[in-house]
Amino acid sequence: MNVRPDIGWTYLIALTEITTMTLVTKPLDSSGGILVHRHSDEELLELPVETIKDLMKSAGVVMFRGFDVGPDAMKQFANQYSYKFNRDRLRPTVEGSGGHVQMVTEGTGYVDPHCEQANSPFRPDAIWFSCTKPAAEGGETLYWDGVRLWEELGTELQDLFRDKKLRFFQCYSKDKWQLFLGHDATVEDIRKTLDNLEGVSYFLNADEALYLEYVCPAVVRTRYGNVEAFANSLMSEWTNTLGDLMTFDDGTPISKEIVSQVKAALDRCTETVDWKPGDLVFIDNSRFLHGRNGFTDPSRKIFSSLSFLNF
Repeated sequence: MNVRPDIGWTYLIALTEITTMTLVTKPLDSSGGILVHRHSDEELLELPVETIKDLMKSAGVVMFRGFDVGPDAMKQFANQYSYKFNRDRLRPTVEGSGGHVQMVTEGTGYVDPHCEQANSPFRPDAIWFSCTKPAAEGGETLYWDGVRLWEELGTELQDLFRDKKLRFFQCYSKDKWQLFLGHDATVEDIRKTLDNLEGVSYFLNADEALYLEYVCPAVVRTRYGNVEAFANSLMSEWTNTLGDLMTFDDGTPISKEIVSQVKAALDRCTETVDWKPGDLVFIDNSRFLHGRNGFTDPSRKIFSSLSFLNF
């Protein structure tokens, strides 16, 4: 049996459903993702931590089903695998979570493929999602393996994205950049942080608003396996900010033709989380992009946490 080197040994246990060390696992998708089923009366926080870490390292996407997870349980579980948490500046927070559990992106429309906060120097290692109420129709979370996507792009686009970097622009009011550094962070704190980061140019306004240019590679090395992955926020930034005015770091336009080719590759790699109440999903943010199908059901409730991993 051939095993992809970026997947590792635990991919073997996902090929057929098995029961081992209280874990029932089976394939989640065609990209190596793993579904962990609850069996018997085991609890989420009782799952063997080191075994779960191995699954997360190898699969990159792990769903936990049958554990009836809500936002508080998600935070407790994620805390076992994280040393600190991050926050999104646009998402509403859940009361009592310390600000680190948030509702997902507001609205009901389609959300383009992106890696969480990959358009900034504050990119977390992982994103966690929990579902208490899926939409009656639509609203599935989508994801794409950046390793597979990189292979799908072909030699010409690979050469282009190796040669040129992406350039993003952000504006953060003081209360928004404090989400990353802490509510009591000062201008000196943000200066010290940004002055040590590669690819960052910035300006602090008199009202302490931060204007930031961030230059970064489109193809990155994965946290686990150190392999190339097209894991970035090109598509979401193209749609939501500059469009065909967006350029590479050298000022070369990122043309509609390039975006169309990337979209075609994404379409060949799309995987879907078809939510059930109580589901929890871990996504390796160094390797996988994610997004969402549109929906109309206003009762849909999906929560998220962003974290930096301790393994």
